[in-house]
Amino acid sequence: MRNKPVKPQLTYYDIAEGVTAFSSTRHGGYSQGNHGEFNVNLYCSDDPEDIAENRKALCRMLKIPVDRLFMPHQVHQTGIVQIGKTFLRLSDEVRRDVLEGIDALMTNLPGVCIGVSTADCIPIILYDPEHHAASVIHSGWRGTVANIAGVAVTSMQVAYHSRPEALKAVIGPGISLEHFEVGDEVYEQFAAAGYPMAQIARRYAKWHIDLWACCRLQLQDMGLKAENIQTSGVCTYAHSDDYFSARRLGIDSGRILTAVLLH
Repeated sequence: MRNKPVKPQLTYYDIAEGVTAFSSTRHGGYSQGNHGEFNVNLYCSDDPEDIAENRKALCRMLKIPVDRLFMPHQVHQTGIVQIGKTFLRLSDEVRRDVLEGIDALMTNLPGVCIGVSTADCIPIILYDPEHHAASVIHSGWRGTVANIAGVAVTSMQVAYHSRPEALKAVIGPGISLEHFEVGDEVYEQFAAAGYPMAQIARRYAKWHIDLWACCRLQLQDMGLKAENIQTSGVCTYAHSDDYFSARRLGIDSGRILTAVLLH
């Protein structure tokens, strides 16, 4: 059925003129089963041909070549890569090597779409309106404990001279406190990292952690203004019909793409 026309259904974020920012939904693609319908992640056991067709459909919507869509192979750490002119001159093979083991991207190039994959973890978009630069971040619980959001803000300061107080942020769809049950060892890692546990954790049968609140606190600690931080408030676990959730669907399921394209 790959010859049928599809149109990926995206959730857009209003950040600024000249910026297209979005998270994908499960709808409007070629993938099947737990990967259905729209998945562009290469590392979750989906059919490579379906992935390729979904990527083509997305890039047609964005009006960019397929080779201007960049996503890293994420490993729940804090590595970040700048997608600049030097990167674009690399061969496809070297690009893949550079993006291996990376959990955040940043760019100031127009016509380049950078994105991260999630399915309960928290995606974050940062945009610098003063220097027309952006970053996308994959912040799972391990990355959150390691403050990958803070690493990205610092990296943008170094690369683009971004001022944190001028940055705008979107915290995208992810698992909510209600559904993010964790063991005591995970709770202890957040506590050891200095989080105000009374604000970000709640005890039911087990501990639950509010990753949205964690990411918001990290961004504010880095100097972002509260009014410049949007939170989507969409729980992937509760809305797994529309967004992929690894806890609900299993790890062999599709992934949400949260991305930003500068014009």
